[in-house]
Amino acid sequence: MIPFVRFCRRRMYRSDMGRKVDVDDLIDAQEVAAILGLAHRNTVSEYQARYPEMPRPVVDRRGGRLKLWLRPEVERWAARHRDRAAGRGRPRLSDQQP
Repeated sequence: MIPFVRFCRRRMYRSDMGRKVDVDDLIDAQEVAAILGLAHRNTVSEYQARYPEMPRPVVDRRGGRLKLWLRPEVERWAARHRDRAAGRGRPRLSDQQP
């Protein structure tokens, strides 16, 4: 009986294990919007539709109500796409002078 338990344990933790992430790196749509310089968190979903190469959420639960991204992935993507203005030609919030 013990070998069977070991086999199940190995299988459960090796093949069925999901992606490992640092929970401190998880951010919600509001933080993604801030990194991208967007005025509203709802615009993040528009960006996902417009830019297929944009990082996808690593957590997507409750019919889209709970989405979490990895901060490093979003920051890397934002750094490569800094020349794109937020929305339709409007300047990003981070580009505006106070």
